[in-house]
Amino acid sequence: MNLAHGLRYGTEIRGVGNVRNRVVLTIAVVALGILLAGGASSAADEAKKYYNQGMQQVSQGKYEAAAESLRKAIEIRPKFPEAYHLLGIVYANGQRRLSDAADAFKKAIELNPSFAEAFYNLGLVYQVQGKPVEAEQELKKALAIHPKYEEALFALAQLYERQQVSGSAAASYAQLLALRPDHQEALYALGYLYESQGKSQEAKDLLMRLVKLKPDHADAHYLLGTMAEKSNNLAEAEQAYKKAVAARPDFVDAHYNLGFLLKSKGELEPAAQEFRTTIKLKPDYADAYMNLGVVYALQHKFSEAEQAYEETIRLRPKMAEAYYNLGVFYEFHMRDTTRALVTYKKYLELGGTDERVQRIVREVKP
Repeated sequence: MNLAHGLRYGTEIRGVGNVRNRVVLTIAVVALGILLAGGASSAADEAKKYYNQGMQQVSQGKYEAAAESLRKAIEIRPKFPEAYHLLGIVYANGQRRLSDAADAFKKAIELNPSFAEAFYNLGLVYQVQGKPVEAEQELKKALAIHPKYEEALFALAQLYERQQVSGSAAASYAQLLALRPDHQEALYALGYLYESQGKSQEAKDLLMRLVKLKPDHADAHYLLGTMAEKSNNLAEAEQAYKKAVAARPDFVDAHYNLGFLLKSKGELEPAAQEFRTTIKLKPDYADAYMNLGVVYALQHKFSEAEQAYEETIRLRPKMAEAYYNLGVFYEFHMRDTTRALVTYKKYLELGGTDERVQRIVREVKP
């Protein structure tokens, strides 16, 4: 069950599903140890055989077969919490049968009330089902049993973040980092939360720790870039964006922001290249077309500039700023006052408020 959620940063760095896979493997090993130590009857051996077969089938992605093997193990040995737990994982991850998964985890907990991983996975299922209150309860139960359960702390912090309970989310991430200072996802998430709360220095400290641990963490470099840009540290922002695109060449917004900074420095061709890359990666990025038009106009590439502005308007017909820039282009670069006036009128119709443009349109006789 991939519980990756879509916050503002690349969701690929925060997939709960990946955490869960590690838990699956841990439980499988523990359960196998219990069974091997049992030394018991032929029935127990038969149940163990089907359980181990189910484990192997899960590892091969054969979820239907795994579910059947685990059901046979439970039929032979009804009080088999590990088999119920693994069956719940199969239902959730492999078959998207979330209600059945929840029932299996509940049965595992009934048979073993100290089964922290079952509480944890039940909490994850509740998250996917849109039951945040129940999810919080189950995750807290897992942590009551196992206070240093990193995956449960991370899942709880994510839950709070999704519910916009920033204080609890920050506290949970901080608790996790106290247990494991090199937890990369928590470093990034807490850094982002601090930045959104205006705690820029605390955010920067966490993100710098992160990029020291993982120099190719594109999202961290990007966030550091946006923070530096807000602080008007443009050279620092430029370097951060360059590191972001080096780490992830298809990072659209990093290319765009880098192009914008280079344009402001007068480095026109590098800026144009960044905007072209942005458009190649995201062909409907209207702002990139508009800024590319500005750069082309400054380079006296007037035909290309006009095409870029027109594409901006095609993509965003109600974008007032695009008409303003096109009007300026006609007025100052092409010396075409008639087309400039038509374009400026459209700009004002869309809510533009530039006083100079208002005066020009007002002074033209009907």
